[in-house]
Amino acid sequence: MSAKKVLFITQEITPYVPESELSLIGQNLPQAIQDKGREIRTFMPKWGIINERRNQLHEVIRLSGMNLIIDDTDHPLIIKVASVQAARRQIYFIDNDDYFQHRLMTTDENGNEYEDNGERAIFYARGVLETVKKLRWCPDVIHCHGWMSAVVPLYIKKAYYDEPSFRDSKVVFSIYDDGFKSNFVENFNEQLKFKEITSDDLKMINNPVNYNELCKLAIAYSDGVVQNGENVNPELLDYARSLNIPVVENQQGFEAYADACNTLYDKVLEGVK
Repeated sequence: MSAKKVLFITQEITPYVPESELSLIGQNLPQAIQDKGREIRTFMPKWGIINERRNQLHEVIRLSGMNLIIDDTDHPLIIKVASVQAARRQIYFIDNDDYFQHRLMTTDENGNEYEDNGERAIFYARGVLETVKKLRWCPDVIHCHGWMSAVVPLYIKKAYYDEPSFRDSKVVFSIYDDGFKSNFVENFNEQLKFKEITSDDLKMINNPVNYNELCKLAIAYSDGVVQNGENVNPELLDYARSLNIPVVENQQGFEAYADACNTLYDKVLEGVK
């Protein structure tokens, strides 16, 4: 069985944000997978540092307008899109005045991590999944990159499992060296609860939630894991192996990396260990 459709939910993509390992992968991996003949869709947050005019972003009215409730507060969902003309693909951006407009990425102008980073990740994850539903597109594999995407596996397996768009989707999570340093707010686990998600579904992680605990949550609900970086916490990789899911270890060179991910997509779809 071959994975024909791959959804990339990533945190950073160059040239919209400065170059980093994550942003370069965010740009190059979807392109490489598309070039291998698979149909793709790509999402990232509309960080406040992104120049909308220079990058020719525009709002997609038919996809915008929904309110997402997090911690008993309504947050309007705005969807924007930009085209990568030479590559024949589009990038979808998740936007919101409170979480992304006029704000940087993980930290503010003074280098302090935003206290609501956990909420921002929840909004981003649910925003992507609600938008994919509206697109009436059914991904075979969902590949998540960066801490901003780390709650997606939980939602796919526990909140959106009966949605036609995701009923048969498999999830891959890439673990990176860099994350965030501060703990999320004490009630982050309560904020996570949505639809049928209960405390039992979160029992594998300790509170307060830090970067490693968040990655552990993502791994627990993923069908495959990719090591992105030489300094990834080995305990996280051991945890993934303990769940008997495929683990792609760190690859030398982008071509080998793209090939390994491409092979993994078919493996998880077939349920190969």
